Amino acid sequence: MLFGQKLKQLRLNAGLTQADLASELGITNRTLINYETGKCYPKKTDIYAKISSLFGVTTDYLLSDEDNFIIEAGDHGGSYAMKQARTLVSEVSGLFAGGALDEEDKDAVMQAIMDAYWDAKKTNQKYTQTTLKKDV
Repeated sequence: MLFGQKLKQLRLNAGLTQADLASELGITNRTLINYETGKCYPKKTDIYAKISSLFGVTTDYLLSDEDNFIIEAGDHGGSYAMKQARTLVSEVSGLFAGGALDEEDKDAVMQAIMDAYWDAKKTNQKYTQTTLKKDV
C-alpha cells in the first residue's frame, strides 16, 4: 500500500474529513487530496512527523519501498520522472498481483526488467565516461 492509500485509510479510520485533516496538518484541502491520490508527496519532513504523531504510526510505516523509489525519482529527475516511476510501480504491481501470469512468467518479466535496468546503467556509464573524457 502506498503513502496516499495509507493516509486516506488512517484518516477514515479516525473519522476525519479531508478538511479536518488538512487543517490539522496546516495544508490546503487540494494538497491533501493530491497526497491521498498519489499525485504528490509531502516535500517537508515535518508533515510526515505530524501525520505520524496524529495517527500514532511511524514514518517508516507511512513510506513503503515503492514510495521511496517514487520520491527519489522525483528528487533526481523532477515531476516527469516521478510520474514515470509511479506508473511503472503501479503497472508492475498490477501485473504481479493480477494472477494472470504463472510464477515462471512472473520470474521472466522480473528478469527482463532487471536486465533492462543493468543494460541502461552500463550505457549511461559509458556515455558519462565518454563525456568526461571530452571535457578534460
